[in-house]
Amino acid sequence: MSNFETSGLALSAAYPSNVMISDDAGMPSFYYRVGQQKLSALITGGDDSVHPAFRVSGVEQPTVFIGKFQGVEDGNRIYSLPGVDPKVNITLDQYEARCRSKGKGHHCVTAAEWAFLALWCKKNKCMPKGNNNYGKDASETDYLAIPVPGVQDTGKTARVLTGTGPVSWRHNGQLDGICDLNGNVWEWTAGLRLVKGELQVIPYNNAADNDVDTGAASAQWKAVKAAATSWEDLFITPDGNGTTAGSVKLDWDTDHWKWATSIAGETGEHNAAFGKTTQTGLGTTAKMYLQAMALLPEDESSDTDYEGDWFWANNKEDERCAIRGGSWYDGARGGVFALYFSGPRSISNWLVGGRPAFVELETE
Repeated sequence: MSNFETSGLALSAAYPSNVMISDDAGMPSFYYRVGQQKLSALITGGDDSVHPAFRVSGVEQPTVFIGKFQGVEDGNRIYSLPGVDPKVNITLDQYEARCRSKGKGHHCVTAAEWAFLALWCKKNKCMPKGNNNYGKDASETDYLAIPVPGVQDTGKTARVLTGTGPVSWRHNGQLDGICDLNGNVWEWTAGLRLVKGELQVIPYNNAADNDVDTGAASAQWKAVKAAATSWEDLFITPDGNGTTAGSVKLDWDTDHWKWATSIAGETGEHNAAFGKTTQTGLGTTAKMYLQAMALLPEDESSDTDYEGDWFWANNKEDERCAIRGGSWYDGARGGVFALYFSGPRSISNWLVGGRPAFVELETE
């Protein structure tokens, strides 16, 4: 038995939800095992269909594995490892390629997977803290994580080493939990974008399938039908101009974002509290889908339920892709529901990284 296998057995014995999975080169990453759940268990008014994160290319998956740590690069591949400086200065296409190159099932964490985690945290009253205030959480008083040596922002701590914060920085408040979903560096999420304000997705969790093209010109991108009456007619072919008839679009309404079927307000870059996001003209299915994707607050919730997480977006440009979580300086605006929808897939700077994930694709 190899040292890696021995380490994996020890990890699983101590924390059954934690798994060490190696890529096709035999290099390991640490993951958190997430079991399938229905929407009815996660959001008010949710139906009994499984969350989109557990449906990949038409097949329901019992489990997905989310990187326990923000990703680090080694040999042009992305790994989930503790105590390292997370990889930054990387575009979305590069991040996806370096995750997928590890073999079948390996991928960049998807928008659907991230959304599931956010909903789980809210439902279980366990919204994680993190490095959103120069090495600490805005609500905490001490520096509780290990700074990345030589990386500072105006003389203060910037990035911290993965997983070195306290248990309050883990998604379930336990040692086995997923680390750093709030702050440290923003994280690319695959399969979600705006095109001139129109919401477009790689349906369900198909972005986790290595054979599915998630590039800018891919025909896999679909708009969301506002008047859909079931999951079967929810996804429609976009017209390429962001003006698909009857599709869900992001509109600016004075001081908050609003999902609608047209854009009547001022276009461009705006930002507001995520919890203030509203909708108009969306049927039950489309509204439930947006809530499932952590794009719209659930029914009967208030702004305080989202603890100040923020929603930045640009509903004017050709393509804007989704990054989530926040950085070391976003303060209370960072968090699992924080969404930055203002940048193109070509962003590459010291604020943006990501996280690998894995799905052992089930077959019919």
